[in-house]
Amino acid sequence: MDAETAARRWAQTWARAWPRGDSEAIAALYADTAVYRSSAFRPPFSDLAGIRGYLGENLAAEESLRCWYRPPVVDGDRAAVEWWACWREQGHELTFAGVTMLRFDQRGQVIDHRDYDHHVERREQPYQGW
Repeated sequence: MDAETAARRWAQTWARAWPRGDSEAIAALYADTAVYRSSAFRPPFSDLAGIRGYLGENLAAEESLRCWYRPPVVDGDRAAVEWWACWREQGHELTFAGVTMLRFDQRGQVIDHRDYDHHVERREQPYQGW
């Protein structure tokens, strides 16, 4: 599978599965040996079991989630996908805006996932023209 198709599938799956808390649909996008870095300053999750654990724990804590994705920017086996999400977690309203850098194997599964984001402690829709 080419990276463009894989990146679009990744964004569409996240857009559908994240608000439902469907960690298994998301985990199916990742190779068994994938590395998932949710923060540049924390250790990564280095295999599918770790990724499933991370997703299961975090998605379960997020309520009333809405998310948006921009079309991916692709170069070779890599893609950048811009996203925006709002949710409630432990009584706090949060908004995150970020970019996920992805690298895909020949089958279109993610082998490297790196998030870069910024957040505010309020619910805020994407700005006009986003």
